[in-house]
Amino acid sequence: MDRKDNAFVQFMETVLYVLDAPVEFFREKIVTPNQKKYPWYHQKFRRVPTIDECYELDVLCYAEAQSQYQRDKMVEDEILSILRQRYEDCAWYYGEDKDAYCAELYKHYEIASGAWFAKYGDMGAHANVREAFMKQKHRMIWERRHGPVGSGITNKTYDV
Repeated sequence: MDRKDNAFVQFMETVLYVLDAPVEFFREKIVTPNQKKYPWYHQKFRRVPTIDECYELDVLCYAEAQSQYQRDKMVEDEILSILRQRYEDCAWYYGEDKDAYCAELYKHYEIASGAWFAKYGDMGAHANVREAFMKQKHRMIWERRHGPVGSGITNKTYDV
């Protein structure tokens, strides 16, 4: 009985070797040497053309630009959330002394939230890349005519 079990074990090992050897060879000689090593742990997407680089009826380019816009928005939402959380943690830790110790964090959060609002604010929950591009275009036209937003109207026709 022992010899029969030994023969069965040898048979199974041979079958496993026959099935597994080509797979291991392919992985060790082809897949692993050609893999790129990334120092980050999230998926890195290639940058696609922005909406202003797409032709008018290029639906695929528009869809890629929309996906890129959504990924960028998610990343910037997370950055803003992390900055807010850091400031809130600092403010909770220092309590009444938060103005002395957390001012730098608050300044970074304010700058980031202003940039986020300039890009995504007042667009609603279902905004798309085309609306964001139009908002950017309108803001650039406004700044060309009146100066930076929030600096007051510099057009001489409105001065009294």
